[in-house]
Amino acid sequence: MKKLILGWMLALGAATGALAAGGGIALDKAPKLTNDVAALQNGAKLFVNYCLNCHSASFMRYNRLTALGLTERQIKDNLAFATDKVGDTMNAAINPQQAKEWFGAQPPDLTLVARSRASGAGSGADYLYTYLRTYYRDETKPTGWNNLAFPNVGMPHVLWELQGERRPVFDKVDSHGHEVQVLRGWEQVKPGTMSPAEYDRAVGDLVGFMQWMAEPEQNNRVRLGVWVLIFLGVFTIIAWRLNAAFWKDVK
Repeated sequence: MKKLILGWMLALGAATGALAAGGGIALDKAPKLTNDVAALQNGAKLFVNYCLNCHSASFMRYNRLTALGLTERQIKDNLAFATDKVGDTMNAAINPQQAKEWFGAQPPDLTLVARSRASGAGSGADYLYTYLRTYYRDETKPTGWNNLAFPNVGMPHVLWELQGERRPVFDKVDSHGHEVQVLRGWEQVKPGTMSPAEYDRAVGDLVGFMQWMAEPEQNNRVRLGVWVLIFLGVFTIIAWRLNAAFWKDVK
């Protein structure tokens, strides 16, 4: 029995080491910006300029962005493609078949990605925030890029001009007799148009918009839920006192 338990422990250690070496990095906490209208507007601009070229958000209509304080004229002039109407869904500019030929798979729809990527490691927003900040140059890949959160990713780094080019720096650590690599930091190879702090804020805005897009009514849901809990609490007290009054003469 002891040998069996020891075998399980060694297998678990090996699996953990393989996960660490294969991109199973800890997720960074994404900033919560679903109430920050200015950040969400900037995130919408980044999404349209950098994501919507290849990825669709086919469950979101352009005119839904009026909830972010934008007018339909602003949406039409600044966010929608020239051929799109304000009431149209946000469809990708690229031909799906061409995208499949170029990248090996059709780029997924991003409307609900901030919810579908949630896991035990963190929320979907945490995953996206980490993913968009862990690209690095890898000349062995067809696109010239790789990603620590998604090893061997087929998508190139579309935000590289903003972030620049970076190289991950690892420390080798012994774990249960297996040598694993642990991320120590990043080395800036080529600067981008943004500083690291500015890029992190931009990615936070983009992820915040994608989180809002996945559930536009989430803020109303939370506010309504608070009032429902307050009502239930008050009603419980009233019901408790009424029950005491009805039964006070019953022995």
